[in-house]
Amino acid sequence: MLLRDAWYIAAWADEISGEQPLARRICNEPIVLFRDGTGRAAALADRCCHRAAPLSMGIVVEEGIQCGYHGLIIDGSGRCVRIPGQKQIPADARVQSYRAVEKDRLVWVWMGNPAKADTAGIVDFPYHNDPGKWPNKHDVYPIKANYMLMVDNLMDLTHLGYLHAKTVGGNPAAHVEAEMKTVRTPTGVKFTRWMRNSVPPPTYVKAAGFKGRVDRWQEFEFVAPSSVLQWTGAADTGAGAYEGKRDGGFQFRLFHGLTPETETSCYYFWSVANGYRQDEPEATEQLYQEIAPTFVEDRVMVEAQQARMSELGEAGLVDIASDATRMQMRRMVERLIAGEQTGNAAE
Repeated sequence: MLLRDAWYIAAWADEISGEQPLARRICNEPIVLFRDGTGRAAALADRCCHRAAPLSMGIVVEEGIQCGYHGLIIDGSGRCVRIPGQKQIPADARVQSYRAVEKDRLVWVWMGNPAKADTAGIVDFPYHNDPGKWPNKHDVYPIKANYMLMVDNLMDLTHLGYLHAKTVGGNPAAHVEAEMKTVRTPTGVKFTRWMRNSVPPPTYVKAAGFKGRVDRWQEFEFVAPSSVLQWTGAADTGAGAYEGKRDGGFQFRLFHGLTPETETSCYYFWSVANGYRQDEPEATEQLYQEIAPTFVEDRVMVEAQQARMSELGEAGLVDIASDATRMQMRRMVERLIAGEQTGNAAE
């Protein structure tokens, strides 16, 4: 079951432009995204109120989105504002609209009860707006797996030394034996991992030119139901990073946003922000090119997991020590779904 009373990413802001609308499916619902005459992002059900033609097959015009079948124009609120050859517009000529909010270069939508759509619940990631200090690059991958499998993957770093051994992974033992502190937050869970006096992985050496061992940190925060904020870096061993002096050396921030498409598929929105050689565009590009393959590796693995779960179910699977954070996250999302169901039943 998918949680609907939540803010999900529908698109990167730069995906929505021009006269071509953008089709997405979120929480099993087909939606269409476009910008109205003022440039504001809008999200509607992807079905014309006339003959059910997908609005995403139409074009964006000054007044809204024009259906590609009979030319009806629907504005950003879902109201039909023009019917070719007809002056009178029926009062019920409407399309369901969804609350859409643009923030930090992302467009978020609320698929549930609109009365509960509090924008204070949208995740903050201001680094997208600071290209001077945090030059960044972003992408989106479709994944044929439940969104929580990817959240599990992102918040479990013990797999890095195995699945990503040739890139960001490093020594598997260093990940398993890392110092780790986990805390609950009002909106999720956060952990900090330290791998002190460790051998830097190949990606770190290529980016920062480390000559010896490093003190390496990883801070991850899960914001329920589907966002993960990451701050990762390393400095020469003994340079003071562990004591809080993290400027200099090598560091980057990653944003991960998972949006459920269906029960067994999702969209993975991610960005990487360069925090070490900010004045070198090639460094940001190099960082992106080094990290992107690791997320492709993740995608291949979670899609394979989903295929096996769909075929054989989850009976017989066991939990191990490294699953503690995953289990906390799952319980948080389960409580949110249970609360939504209780509220719907009461209404």
